[in-house]
Amino acid sequence: MINSSRLAGKIALLLVALAFSISTLAQDKTPIETRCSHETLKHRGVEREYYLYQPSGLDKGAPLVICLHGYTGSAAGGKVALMDVADRHGFAVCYPQGLRDPKGKTGWNVGYPPQEGMKTDDVDFVIKLVRHLQKEYGFSRENTFLTGMSNGGEMCYLFAQKSPDTFKAIASIAGLTLTNMMPLKYKKPIPFMEVHGTQDHTSEWTGDPFNEGGWGAYLAVPVSISHIVVANGCISETITALPRREGRNQVILHHFQNGKPAFKGGPAADVLLYEVIGGNHSWSDKDMDTCEAIWDFFSRYL
Repeated sequence: MINSSRLAGKIALLLVALAFSISTLAQDKTPIETRCSHETLKHRGVEREYYLYQPSGLDKGAPLVICLHGYTGSAAGGKVALMDVADRHGFAVCYPQGLRDPKGKTGWNVGYPPQEGMKTDDVDFVIKLVRHLQKEYGFSRENTFLTGMSNGGEMCYLFAQKSPDTFKAIASIAGLTLTNMMPLKYKKPIPFMEVHGTQDHTSEWTGDPFNEGGWGAYLAVPVSISHIVVANGCISETITALPRREGRNQVILHHFQNGKPAFKGGPAADVLLYEVIGGNHSWSDKDMDTCEAIWDFFSRYL
């Protein structure tokens, strides 16, 4: 004969153990993993991963922002603050995952020396991903934007050169123009934004013409931006010191404007350079509201 009180006690213990296990698993997950759906897309025979965030009540035809992680990074470790901005302004965010290079490091194939021999065409993958998301989820075909940090920032420059029609506007964070990108040139105006610390010793503000850092030779940040300014036909610059946060670095905004239209009948393709005085290799979001600034820039081209 079964002792009902003993059985009830065992069930209660099992439920407590199960709840603890679920809680532990949840704690192991990043905010991206808990707030986004985890999806895959086959590209050239390879199953590619991405996380997709859709705010509650998102309208059909909503804008889409692609956010690319840095070298050795992951989609699951993507910029959480961008989802909070998406909640406020009503757009979706996609965090794709880069593949491993010959050195075993995750990232985007932009031609770093450690990526020699890597055949992955990440520009084509992101294009296919954008088209898939627009078709599958009904996101806007016009209002699609790109941002990325570090290695993801390099992809921003690469897209501005190789496929400027894919995105309405682009925002690089601590990104670079590698000299191997120079032959591509900029074929049409593209609204572009860069946030970069002057004491970034991973992606040097002053450039690395002799590849002393091992990433390949690259241009100084102001020189990189000047090429886009010229391509966009900007003829004026406004320099503004942003209100300084207590104990943080001063941010200087260089706004290049009065250039060619970004698209037919649209506004001019402006270029913004946020110079973070003394800033390091980061999103610089302790010195400024970087993700809000990104969306503010993108929203001008909706």
